[in-house]
Order: sequence, then C-alpha cells, then structure tokens
Amino acid sequence: MPNVTILLIEDEKNIVELVRYNLEREGYRVLIARDGETGLQMIDRERPDLILLDLLLPQLDGLEVCRRLKQHSTSRQTPVIMLTAKAAEADKVAGLELGADDYVTKPFSPRELVARIRAILRRREPISETPRFRCGTLEADWERHLVTVNGKPAQLTPKEFELLKALVSVKGRVLFREALLEKAWGYDRAIDIETRTVDFHVSQLRRKLKAESRRLITVPGSGYRFVTDDELVPR
Repeated sequence: MPNVTILLIEDEKNIVELVRYNLEREGYRVLIARDGETGLQMIDRERPDLILLDLLLPQLDGLEVCRRLKQHSTSRQTPVIMLTAKAAEADKVAGLELGADDYVTKPFSPRELVARIRAILRRREPISETPRFRCGTLEADWERHLVTVNGKPAQLTPKEFELLKALVSVKGRVLFREALLEKAWGYDRAIDIETRTVDFHVSQLRRKLKAESRRLITVPGSGYRFVTDDELVPR
C-alpha cells in the first residue's frame, strides 16, 4: 500500500527490526520511536496513518501515549495497534477503553500483523445513508462524530461510535459479532479475532447511552440489533 506511513513505538531492537523488515517489504514507510515522549513528538510532526504502540516503554508507557494522542483532534482518529508482551485481560481492556483499535501479543506472526494493518487501513464505505439520526432521546450526527442522549453528549470512543453507527444502519436487522468486527474494526474474516471484544464495547456503549441502552438488544448465540420505538416493549 503506497504512501502509507506507520509509526512503530517500540524499544526492543529485535522487534523493531522484525516489524520494519516485514512492513517495508509490503511497501509501507516505517518510522521508529524508541520511547513514549519521542513517539508523541513524531505523531505530532509526521502525522502517521497508523501507530504500532508497545505497552512497556521508557519515559511514558503505551497506555499514557494512547491516552494523550486520543485527547487531541489531530491524532484522535489515527488507528492504534497495541503491540506488547503483556497478555493479561486487564491490560487489553485498558488499551481498548482508551481507544486502541487492536491488541497483538508477542510473540506474533508478522503475516498476521500485516493482515491486521491492511484491514484497519482499508477504506470503508460510509455505513449510514443520512448524516443525522434520531430515535427517542438519542441523536447522532455521523459526520461530526457526535452522539447525545436527552440533549447531553455521550462520550463514546471511536469504536463505540462505529458499533452504534453499524447497528443503526441495518434498520433493525441482527448483526452477528463477526460482522460487527468487520464493520467497526475492518477485520478480514480469515483473521481469528476474539468476538468478546464486541461484547465488551457493546456493554460500554450501553452504559453511556443510559436510558436508551434498552434499544441495544442481545440476540443469544448471534449478535446484536438496534430497535426503534415501535419495537420497544413498554415499561
């Protein structure tokens, strides 16, 4: 994929060389930062198309780097893949909550990493046909990435926003977890992704939608659907 810049923030020399070799072979431009502070400076200066971010870094750890870049409008939408030896579920959840798009645990397959990068960078068609949506007290402006409930902003992460957008767009149909992964994350079907990632983000989305969370219906053994006023059972 030409003209794509990937920033790798990693302090392990062997990982740096492995990733750089495989990505450059695929035609990507690869930049390297050895610590968190340098990584943030390069993000601001170079505006990479995607960031590979180690969790254990000198000066600033990966979670703090992710937190800071997601706070700024110029880097908020930049995809982030966490690349780390820490495999504990709590670490994965922390990264996802901060807005990371994926989490790859060392040791990893270079081919899988390249496939995930391709999937995340793949340009997707807009999910919604209209720029605005309203249902009950829930309002969404897809172009401005703004969602409100009862007139108050719902502070959704990019992935929570994409999940809501995907569910609304299919007009009441069930979306399987695998389909939600593809729509919100851009994964290829061939890549083995834990569908529990969807469950976690849906639970977070429900919490932030408050009273309107009743519109997100779990379909056992399948996935989720978004229901309108006509389909809701009166309380």
